[in-house]
Amino acid sequence: QVQLVESGGGLVQAGGSLRLSCAASGSIFSINDMQWYRQAPGKQREWVATITSGGVTAYADSMKGRFTISRDNAKNTVYLQMNSLKPDDTAVYYCSAPTSRRRYWGQGTQVTVSS
Repeated sequence: QVQLVESGGGLVQAGGSLRLSCAASGSIFSINDMQWYRQAPGKQREWVATITSGGVTAYADSMKGRFTISRDNAKNTVYLQMNSLKPDDTAVYYCSAPTSRRRYWGQGTQVTVSS
């Protein structure tokens, strides 16, 4: 089993920044990629970014240049630095760890961007 706990969400004005954290525990040896997803009210959950165990990153087009995913393997933590936030970025942000057996999810952290 893998446990994922997100933190760092909150209320921020448009143009501001937030850094989300996701701490992993449990069978972390089974984790390679780490990902962030988000789900806005009334919308489907969408992929935000991925970071591999080797540090290779990928982003959804709307996040490129504004969001940065990183990881600290010593701390078993992945981060999402979000800059130039827009009201459309308002969502619950989820950390996710796909493994060969199943995909794990955190409980989510709310990000609200006011205009």
